[in-house]
Amino acid sequence: MTEVREDLEAFAAGLFDGFFRADQRRWGQAYVRGLLLDGRRKSVEPMAARLGEDGNRQALAHFITSSPWDPAHVRARLAWRMHETIGPEALIIDDTGFLKDGDASAGVSRQYTGTAGKVTICQVGVSLHLARDHASAAVNWRLFLPASWDPASAVADADKVARRTRCGIPAQVGHVEKWQLALDMIDETRSWGIDVPLVVADAGYGDAAAFRLGLEERDLPYAVGVSGRRTAHPADARPVQPACAGTGRPPKVQYPEPARTMKDLAVAAGKAAARPVSWREVSRPGKGRSGFKRMYSRFVALRVRPAGRGIRKVAGDPELPERWLLAEWPSGETEPVQFWLSNLPSGMPLATLVRLAKLRWRIEHDYREMKQALGLAHFEGRTWGGWHHHVPLVSAAHAFCTLQRLTRNPKDTAPV
Repeated sequence: MTEVREDLEAFAAGLFDGFFRADQRRWGQAYVRGLLLDGRRKSVEPMAARLGEDGNRQALAHFITSSPWDPAHVRARLAWRMHETIGPEALIIDDTGFLKDGDASAGVSRQYTGTAGKVTICQVGVSLHLARDHASAAVNWRLFLPASWDPASAVADADKVARRTRCGIPAQVGHVEKWQLALDMIDETRSWGIDVPLVVADAGYGDAAAFRLGLEERDLPYAVGVSGRRTAHPADARPVQPACAGTGRPPKVQYPEPARTMKDLAVAAGKAAARPVSWREVSRPGKGRSGFKRMYSRFVALRVRPAGRGIRKVAGDPELPERWLLAEWPSGETEPVQFWLSNLPSGMPLATLVRLAKLRWRIEHDYREMKQALGLAHFEGRTWGGWHHHVPLVSAAHAFCTLQRLTRNPKDTAPV
């Protein structure tokens, strides 16, 4: 830490420069430094014990849980810095779980999280990351509030609603679907002047037609995962006018054949349509020119017309819009194993389409680093505001590590 202390102070000064109070600037820098110091646990008490002259547990706890600073200020400054450094190819959206033993923290409920791979007691945070192949950074966060915490919901839980005040949940905050939180973060990030070249997300978001339509309404390109059971028409399908029965209103123009699942469309194209693509290197030794193993699989890319009531209503045209269906079909499998939809241009090369759709791996890498080394899931406070203070500071610590790696070797694009 000694050799990078000066760099860290300059980095933190940029994040906290807009804070009016000197004590907030001091404890903000101390908190980020505490997250970066060696130590298994990164909650306030063990960090204070390691911080020396800045190890004031009470001051650190007050700064993170009660001090009235706006985390959006830190998020915006972090986004500006990392956008300039990374030059992102995409914004990646996902969510991660924060496992809890009790039920007193804001937003805690029995819900599914990929962190545990099951339904369990946890909080869930939705995050937005700037990314390209060699670097990424989490620059925006929202804590998901389950419907059971929303007094306006039909499934509101009286005990959880009663805990809202103790958890400091603002009265105007209610249950919002994760895909809508993602759109809200995209809007906020764009309001900071951050360009959005592409949005990448997994099927948890891509399966929501409203999320895809929200991106299209914002004129944003995307490559998002979908489940194989989602439906579409082949690109060459055309709607027709059914014959009129003679009385009443004429029937609406419609596609003569029912929509088929994404999986069925890919299978119908046949395994012979799958083409080999290598999209990135990993850290394991391999036979490539660089000495690292390359990620490789086979993919089918088709032009399709995604179906669904919501899409038909928004399209405003009997003919549904054309999109890419990308399906991964490994040579050893009897059917495709993963699917994506994208509104990228029709002439997009297959290798580029695959690489961009697969860029989501960066967010898993970020979660792993922030949880294992930087205390993302170590916040022991129970308040809404405390959580939203803690996570952008963990993101700041992670961003500082990324900046150090890139600064020490600007050409460092080695696999991770």
